[in-house]
Amino acid sequence: MHNLRRRHFLKTGGASLLACAAAISTPNIVLGAVRKVVVVGGGAGGTIAAKYIKKSDSSIEVTLIESNKTYNTCFMSNEVIGGNREIKTLNHGYDGLKKRGVNVVHSTASAIDIEKNTVLTTSGDRFEYDRLVVSPGISIKMGDIDGYDSAAAQVMPHAWKAGAQTSLLRKQLLAMDDGGLVILAPPANPFRCPPGPYERVCQIAHYLKHNKPKSKILVIDAKDKFSKQELFMQGWEARYKGMIDWVPGTETGGGVTSVDSAGMVVSTDFDDFSADVANIIPPQQAGDIARLAGLSDRTGWCPVHLGTFESKIHKGIYVIGDASLANAMPKSAYAANSQAKVCATAVIASLNETEMPEPSYVNTCYSLVAPDYGISIAAVYRLSEDQSEIKSVSGGLTASNASPDTLRREVQYAYSWYDNIVADMFS
Repeated sequence: MHNLRRRHFLKTGGASLLACAAAISTPNIVLGAVRKVVVVGGGAGGTIAAKYIKKSDSSIEVTLIESNKTYNTCFMSNEVIGGNREIKTLNHGYDGLKKRGVNVVHSTASAIDIEKNTVLTTSGDRFEYDRLVVSPGISIKMGDIDGYDSAAAQVMPHAWKAGAQTSLLRKQLLAMDDGGLVILAPPANPFRCPPGPYERVCQIAHYLKHNKPKSKILVIDAKDKFSKQELFMQGWEARYKGMIDWVPGTETGGGVTSVDSAGMVVSTDFDDFSADVANIIPPQQAGDIARLAGLSDRTGWCPVHLGTFESKIHKGIYVIGDASLANAMPKSAYAANSQAKVCATAVIASLNETEMPEPSYVNTCYSLVAPDYGISIAAVYRLSEDQSEIKSVSGGLTASNASPDTLRREVQYAYSWYDNIVADMFS
């Protein structure tokens, strides 16, 4: 990937998103019945879609359905596990969206009536829509690893949805004796936040190095390569030499196949391993409501028209974020943010019967190897001429020979990135 200076990336990527916002900023002038948009899911994608639709055309009635009154961001949650952040700093409310005129409903979407254009909730409410945006994130495929179910997750937490599982994994690390073994099992692709398991390895290693230095980490991967692999391994060697053993999928037959949570045993096709703490991250699929509504295909994810994120299965419904199949774009918070802005543009264009401008997309992802050691990757994407692919057209990666000052700056950029994205979501 070609190096892309940060300033140039912000110019190109930022300009792309601003162009989308500008394209949908024309107030609706058509008189008639109120148009209704319902957004299911109040995370990195749903909040942005709701905000930008309402901000761009105040005549549209926008309802956001989200079960949690307080949202915990998964991004930056690895710092909680490593002891470098309090979980309360990940908590965000929806008052900012309410002030913008978004009707925020704290309930769980239980069904989508495709024929009647209606969303039903567990509270018994029904919400009619002219357009529906579904941003449900992921659901964990418990049955794919033998022995791993909801009960096992209370012993061997996945911590792949921020909140109680995050705190549980942190408590287990605190309780572990010095000299213990932490096993971390990342899943095969695709899954939410591709660099996330390896940043978590760093955060756990940092805690162990300074508090339980005789302890080790064993990473039993389902894959043979992973995001930012060279940079992560360079960081492991520089900061946590001898503490981390990464085992690729080809050496185990494809990673973890079964667990015994009662005996704290993690098994592959070839070996059994006894863990003191086990972080099992199972395979994933689109959130439950998307699959119940028939928006997913045999992959478990939701196929969409890449220029608008409208479902290929049900017209008038859009799927964004982790649940969607978006080619080269990773399942990340910033990708969801970018997709939501393209989707908002498409929804406005559809309702107002105007032309959809050419979309563009961005993603940037920071990972914290240590409190003073950050790495990042960034990319700008374009839609192919036949609209069959979203392709990376430029990007940048932290240099392998980056100076200590540069690595420290990456940490500050990461914190700034976090502040900016949550401000965009919740204000």
